[in-house]
This record gives sequence, structure tokens and C-alpha cells, in this order.
Amino acid sequence: MQPFGLLVLGLLEQLYWLTRLLQANILTAGLAASNLALYAFVYTPLKQIHPVNTWVGAIVGGIPPLLGWAAASGQISLNAWILPAALYFWQLPHFMALAYLCRSDYAAGGFRMLSFTDASGRRTALVALRNSLYLLPLGFLAYDWGVTSGWFCLESGLLTLSMVAMAFSFYRDRTAKGARRMFHGSLLYLPVFMSGLLIHRLTEDEQVQKEPNSSKLFGFLSSENLRLDRENDDEIIKPRKESPIRNHTRPPVAYASVAPFPFLPAPVYADCDL
Repeated sequence: MQPFGLLVLGLLEQLYWLTRLLQANILTAGLAASNLALYAFVYTPLKQIHPVNTWVGAIVGGIPPLLGWAAASGQISLNAWILPAALYFWQLPHFMALAYLCRSDYAAGGFRMLSFTDASGRRTALVALRNSLYLLPLGFLAYDWGVTSGWFCLESGLLTLSMVAMAFSFYRDRTAKGARRMFHGSLLYLPVFMSGLLIHRLTEDEQVQKEPNSSKLFGFLSSENLRLDRENDDEIIKPRKESPIRNHTRPPVAYASVAPFPFLPAPVYADCDL
């Protein structure tokens, strides 16, 4: 299919989702509109101008999980970035292997990819290796931010190390065989990663009970904390009373949420009577 036909199909798909997301909230619609503009007016023209198009395309591919999160919660919280980060950093080693395998086809089609000006393949393989390494902290962050249990931290680390090993093998053996191995291995990463998120996700009760380390850094206190009040020289433990103002103004409990896209349930909201 000609590039113009592919552009039209892509625009139609983006417009379809934009009309659906307009029914959710303004934040979701704004993200969808931004992604549409980025795809049509930045990423697509850059394909024939500069190799940076691959990095821009990775941003386009990483935004959809944010759309699901924003549609469910009406905001973008810190742990909403786990899936977008996984998609962004995964796309680069995945595509660099493909770009190396099909570099002659891209050159014939007029697409300026990094592999087109990288005859030895060293820079292409190095980008794949570097971005595979960037995937390593995601399992720990998912655990630290209260999205999953500690088992996912371990399993995600082992999964990413296998991805790093394939990328390093591609870097050392910059041949079609090494690139194909990298490409096929990358195809397994996302379904295994997302399945791990599903299997090891915390239940709503476990999420509420787990206080993330990030909240401690800012001195936030959980509603489950107790304080010591001394009366008549006796220490009495009493539950901490929530401020009426805090109850009315507190946003959805971001750290007690898990991304709803593509498998996980919608974010948990704090009780508030507005």
C-alpha cells in the first residue's frame, strides 16, 4: 500500500478513537487529539526527513495506556506511566532490529531510518541495547508504587535481563540472524510483561493498605496511621482523625490505583462528599 493510503488509514483510526474518547472527559480527548496531531503532522512527515522519526513514533505508541488511565480516573498520576514507559522503551529495540533487517526496503521506499546511514549496524544495535536496559527499573517501580506484588519485581527483572541479553547478542553479532533473534525475542516481551502485571497486581484492599515509599518522601500520612496522645501520664493510642478539608479536596488515590489498559481494573477513588 502506498504511504498516502497508510496515512489515511492511520488518520481514520485515530479519528475513530478520538470521537469515542470525547465521551469520556476533556483530558482523555486532549491526549487523543495530541496523539493524532503527533502522528499525522510530526511522525509521518519525519519518516522521509530524519531518523528521529523512530523516537517520535515510540511516543505515539506509548500514549494509548495514558488514554485508558485518563478515561477511568480523569487524571494522570505517577504510576500511570509504567505501561507507557514499557511501550516506549520496548518499541526502540523491537524496531531497530526490524529496521536493520529491512534497511534496503526502507531505503528503496525513501524512509530515513537510523539503519540506512549505519552500514556497520553498530549504532542501531547500541540503541537497542541501551533502551533494553531502560526497561530494568519498571518492575521495581510497579512494586514500589503499589501496583503489583514483589514477585512481579523479580519476574520483570529476569524478563528484561533476557531482553538485554538478546540486545547484547545483536550488538556483538550484527548480522541478519542476530537482528532476527532480537526481533522475535522482543515480540514475546510485551505479552509476558503485561501478563505479569495481571497475575501479580494487588487487589483493591491490598492497594489501600500499601503505603508507597514515594508518599513518605513528601511527608503524607495514611489514614491508617495512629498517633500517640498522652493523657494523665498514660499513653493512649488513638486513630488519627482526618481533616474535613482534606476529605473534601483529596484527589483520587493515585498510588492505590492500577492502570486499566489493557488488562487491569480502573483506579480506586478516595471517598469524598462534594
